[in-house]
Amino acid sequence: MEYLYILQQALVWIITIFWLYNIVISACSLVKLKEKPLIVDKNHKFMALIPAHNEAAVVGNLVESLKNQNYPEELLDIYVIADNCTDNTAEVARDAGAIVYERFDENKKTKGFAMQWFLNKMNEQGVEYDAMCVFDADNVAMPDFIKAMNKKLCQGEEVVQGYRDIKNPTDSWISAGYALFYWTMHRFYHLARYNLGLSPLLNGTGFMVKYDLIKEKGWNTKTLTEDIEFSLINISQGRKLGWATDAIVYDEQPLEYNQSWNQRMRWSVGHIQCVKYYLKDLARGVKDHKSLMNFDGFLYLMGMPMLIITLGLLVVNLIIYAANGMTTAALIWNYLRYLGATFLLPPLTAILIMWLDKRPIKPMIKGILCYPLFLGSWILINIKALIKPDTTWTKIEHTRSVKVDELDNKIKV
Repeated sequence: MEYLYILQQALVWIITIFWLYNIVISACSLVKLKEKPLIVDKNHKFMALIPAHNEAAVVGNLVESLKNQNYPEELLDIYVIADNCTDNTAEVARDAGAIVYERFDENKKTKGFAMQWFLNKMNEQGVEYDAMCVFDADNVAMPDFIKAMNKKLCQGEEVVQGYRDIKNPTDSWISAGYALFYWTMHRFYHLARYNLGLSPLLNGTGFMVKYDLIKEKGWNTKTLTEDIEFSLINISQGRKLGWATDAIVYDEQPLEYNQSWNQRMRWSVGHIQCVKYYLKDLARGVKDHKSLMNFDGFLYLMGMPMLIITLGLLVVNLIIYAANGMTTAALIWNYLRYLGATFLLPPLTAILIMWLDKRPIKPMIKGILCYPLFLGSWILINIKALIKPDTTWTKIEHTRSVKVDELDNKIKV
């Protein structure tokens, strides 16, 4: 029994230190820092890249929003990869003003493969740009997106994530759950780390990469979460990623539970793959670069192991109780602490985020009440991903056709 008590206390301290670290970092999102100085002052030449698979319903609006940027038109070329499309995505994109490349490969269907194929084409043609911005076809970019990214490029940033907002936060409790999750991550993870001089992470869409970097290294990802993988590769090499709150892009989130389950399962499996392939690289980066940024990236990958540790603590407590080493009241208190931190604290945090961002809370009440269910299902997804990972890529259907003038930009950070 003595060894079980020691194990219990060790697990408690590991979990406590992990979350105290993250809480302290998150608090730094409340500190407003001075803008970085400009290293150069110029308008750079950008490529906007849009991988699209059967996205005829939405891709036209994204291209239109990029054509209407507050940025010199001659310095922005818009490319669409019509990837294994069986609809008229290519035609819609061309009609909207994009340069379209059509790709057909039944064996390599993910966005990462499509991007690497396209970049190889660009290298063969000797095409030169200063930076590349990547979007999903369901996105709509606000008019100052490229202008904001150009400023980051002028400040010396090489890889920058924009602010990914949600088209449809009130459509269902599922889309509301995504919105609350992303809004929380944007402020308490990405902005907090950027303020501290640590590294945010790429978030799937609405990000910029300096073209020399991508031209040299390509987009050679191998996991189901190529955005996180690309982030961790750069962090392990000592490269800090940037964050642009004013580079705003909207995207559509799933409405149905089954779609959401499949998407989040892919993310969880991708996270496990990143642990497998890059945990050693990040640990080596901590040793080589001796920076908090590399240690912070290492801790990000510890998210899934921390779930295992937490579940292990719950089991250990139950064993101690069964062996009459803990009272019923103590067991209940331990479990209530876990349930409170897991299911009660996140909705309260989400309300705080919405208040800080000056978002209306009333339309999101249903989503806030259902948020614990959204997070609880994610725990089940993570457990299933650990036991029986599903590596099948499943497309999320996008149907919310929204133009820029229908969106109300309320980001004030």
